Amino acid sequence: QVQLVESGGGLVQPGGSLRLSCAVSGKISGLVAMGWYRQAPGKQRESVAQLMPGGRTNYTDSVKGRFTISRDNAKNTVYLQMNSLKPEDTAVYYCNARAGIFYYVDYWGQGTQVTVSS
Repeated sequence: QVQLVESGGGLVQPGGSLRLSCAVSGKISGLVAMGWYRQAPGKQRESVAQLMPGGRTNYTDSVKGRFTISRDNAKNTVYLQMNSLKPEDTAVYYCNARAGIFYYVDYWGQGTQVTVSS
């Protein structure tokens, strides 16, 4: 049974930083990517950052240069370091694991709220 558990969200002032963690348990066969998504009120869920097994990363344009995705294999944990936070970064952030060869299977965490406000 694969489980993803996020932590690290909270309230931060504009310009501040947060680090989200995603603890992964269970075996994921055929991992394609680990990633972070976010969903703001009234908006669709969007991809924020992706980390492929070979180390390649992708970021949505709005967070490039501010957010960094990384992984600690020994701890089975994926991180999202968020710097220079803006009010528009406010959303529920979800950890995702995508696996599969002929079709994709997505595993999701329960989400963690990030609020950027003064």
